[in-house]
Amino acid sequence: MKAALTLVLVLITLAARAGDFRPPAVPLVTHDPFFSIWSTTDHLADAMPVHWTLENNEMMGLVRIDGETYRFMGKWPRGRWPENAPAMEQKSVEVWPTRTVYTFAAAGVELVFTFTTPTLPDDLEVLSRAVTYLGWDVRATDGKKHDVRLYFDAAGDITVHDDSQASQGARFDLAGHQALRLGNREQPVLQRSGDRVRIDWGYLYLVVPTQEGSDTTISRSRTARSLFLDDGVLPESDAFLGPRAHNQSSHRRDLPVIAASFDFERVGRNSQSRHVLLAYDDVYSLEYFRRPVRPWWNRDEKGVEAMLLSAIADYPSLVQRCREFDQEMVSDLEKAGGHEFAHLAALSYRQAMAAHKLAADYEGTPLFFSKENASNGSIATVDVTYPSAPLFLLVSPPLLEAMLAPVIEYAMSPRWKFPFAPHDLGKYPHANGQRYGGGEKSEENQMPVEESGNMLILAAALAQAQGDADFAKKYWPKLTEWAEYLLEKGMDPENQLSTDDFTGHLAHNTNLSLKAIVALAAYAGLAGQIGDAESAAKYRKQAEEMAGKWVEMAADGDHYRLAFDKPGTWSQKYNLVWDRILGLDLFPPEVARTELDWYLSVQNEYGLPLDNRSEFTKLDWIIWTATLAEDRETFDKLVGPVYHFANTTPDRYPLTDWYWTHDGKRRGFQARSVVGGVFMPMLTDQESWQRWVSRSGSLR
Repeated sequence: MKAALTLVLVLITLAARAGDFRPPAVPLVTHDPFFSIWSTTDHLADAMPVHWTLENNEMMGLVRIDGETYRFMGKWPRGRWPENAPAMEQKSVEVWPTRTVYTFAAAGVELVFTFTTPTLPDDLEVLSRAVTYLGWDVRATDGKKHDVRLYFDAAGDITVHDDSQASQGARFDLAGHQALRLGNREQPVLQRSGDRVRIDWGYLYLVVPTQEGSDTTISRSRTARSLFLDDGVLPESDAFLGPRAHNQSSHRRDLPVIAASFDFERVGRNSQSRHVLLAYDDVYSLEYFRRPVRPWWNRDEKGVEAMLLSAIADYPSLVQRCREFDQEMVSDLEKAGGHEFAHLAALSYRQAMAAHKLAADYEGTPLFFSKENASNGSIATVDVTYPSAPLFLLVSPPLLEAMLAPVIEYAMSPRWKFPFAPHDLGKYPHANGQRYGGGEKSEENQMPVEESGNMLILAAALAQAQGDADFAKKYWPKLTEWAEYLLEKGMDPENQLSTDDFTGHLAHNTNLSLKAIVALAAYAGLAGQIGDAESAAKYRKQAEEMAGKWVEMAADGDHYRLAFDKPGTWSQKYNLVWDRILGLDLFPPEVARTELDWYLSVQNEYGLPLDNRSEFTKLDWIIWTATLAEDRETFDKLVGPVYHFANTTPDRYPLTDWYWTHDGKRRGFQARSVVGGVFMPMLTDQESWQRWVSRSGSLR
């Protein structure tokens, strides 16, 4: 009894803490770079939800209580619609790793609205489905009985790139369940690529599992919403949605919608529940060296109807599994880094997952590709995989393997003629070969030390997570080529790009040198694991000698320099964190301690600048830098300002990783996968790390 009571108290505490954070944007439906819907306001009824690009992805939620209609999600612009229904009072919003939970109140009724996106790392089949469950729990709080009817719709702008395109709807029976869909009339599959683009092929599904008092419609938004607002009903029949572009409506933003409504029996103090599935079938997800490939869940071409039926059947178990996953993960996050750190990581989890797509190539090989959201639109960017990797190292090494393998396979092909690692595989969703910098043609604007170091470090981290070096052994000649390149070029890098090129190219970059040195030691460790004792000894000796030189060359009194030839400068040495995580013991502990003391003396209200050249910073790198701390007090002093930024920034975007430390404003980027790097502190506890890894799902 005592243990059970303790557990209940822990869960109550976690829920309370989950509700006291104001994210810059709240994740609602977050699956991949195309199906990624957010709320960018404090209250869900303050505005329409948006795609991560901040273009509208309209969803409207209304509830009718004893004949009076209220909004709980969405808001139509003044002057373009009938008068808005009043908004319910939003009591709280809780952001968990796989769920967002809103609580509303009005007229003696409480409404709990939950978005559950089951990105469960122990079930990659489920993770790959683009299905979010929307659930509503309604109860009376005033001791009375109430008549309650609820309305939800999703609009056609989720299925098009812009309003010059037209979407159309269809209805079908799904083994007795009501199913509606919307899609672009033209279906230009995989024709559009680039950065701030939205999908304009495939189909959005609203599935209403058999439940009492449910009704559905395909309609124009003005008609459906107005009817429910005034009378609490849906149109009597589906509307014929002719070939009319969204911007050709007689009423602007009068979009096609698929909608559902529910009657609740006389609502008293006992909660009543309803739910729907909101899903997207992109038919083909990516182009992989000129061949279209399907989402992982459809690698055997079983079809969307079979997937949706599985999702319906799995609902009760998945909701429970998501609750349990969230509670355990947040508890571990609090142990690793405290309350504020746990908030940042919980928010980062779905964002990092949703900036990727899990697909299968034509031979059934898994592909897990990132998109450089709000950056340049590249696909499978190595220096985006590198900062995001801690999340996947913790919860799903197979997903990291599915990121790294295609890059190495590409580098082994005749198309890649350079002795260093590539930067990317193309422009999302086209993974047809590097487009960045000199591409496949020249060394201009390549990132040779950066990307080669990233790949070697991640191969070693993957081996540590998996307990063997089988992955590295498979690609050993290519990894050796990159190690030899770093041995020649890494100690004192030439004037070249790095991932932190925001203020231009930089020669003699000490943090880039650190990466190369750590990467060589990581390679030496891999050589030992595969039985190549000669290479292990050679590269370990070289890495140790380079580390000694680094300490001498970078020293600048009470800190270490930004560049070897620039006294009076400084920078975050976040790459040093792998010396701790991989147990390399290359650098004396005093290096990290000296740097941390310096950082605390120069950080600003919203965090530690990236280096002395500007007041901006990178959120992921601060967390890596904080992970160098041996004591919780120093860690908290570095992480606290980052939490302060996320909790108070005036810029309402999905979490940015590039912002100003003096005023908390966004400098650039949003919705990127790199926030997976927030999970780096979780890798310092080997026992906890292995516990999570042991549960990860398989892609074999």
